Amino acid sequence: MLWKAGRTAIERREVCAVNSGEQELVPTDRILTVPNVLSIVRLLALPLFAYLLLVTHSDGWALALLMLSGFTDWLDGKLARVLGQTSRLGALLDPLVDRLYVVTTLVTFVARDFIPWWVAAVLIGRDLLLALTLPIYRRRGLPPPEVVYLGKAATFLLMFALPLILAGHGDWAIGPFTHAFGFAFLIWGTVLYVWTAVIYVLKAVDVARTHEVVPR
Repeated sequence: MLWKAGRTAIERREVCAVNSGEQELVPTDRILTVPNVLSIVRLLALPLFAYLLLVTHSDGWALALLMLSGFTDWLDGKLARVLGQTSRLGALLDPLVDRLYVVTTLVTFVARDFIPWWVAAVLIGRDLLLALTLPIYRRRGLPPPEVVYLGKAATFLLMFALPLILAGHGDWAIGPFTHAFGFAFLIWGTVLYVWTAVIYVLKAVDVARTHEVVPR
């Protein structure tokens, strides 16, 4: 997410458990790492995903690509920790690709009448609103707030909902069931998304009131 991209993951140290102890992983300036390559491949596959949905209407292939993207998203984070390949580029690239996939999926779903336009408008507008709060923290020399648990839950629900909705438009017996479950997760995730937006905005307002702007 854009919000996730603005987090201090670029600057802070990540800790992962290794055997019985803990190993500190410091983000490096390396560019050519396995996780970064996976993120770049996901990014290059994004136009193909849109083409499959909007031009050829190959929903089955689009669904497979969407699920593969979700798997590689999990895999690159796992490999970054296991291989010790955490990088500053990866801290920016991975959430950026995530957000591009979500936005592209929402826009293409609206174009295909899979979801109401207002759902996409709310979800995209929410991220734009939170992006506008980032200068409040930056001007005061503060990092953006940590992602709250409800925000993680909302993202999980949305990432689960979109493939289910797409699968619901297939010509198979379970299509109506996956479509119904997908919409349930979509609405639930959207509500949590809006709720967490209120939390983040209130935090930003509090920071603006209680912290002085740092002179440059």
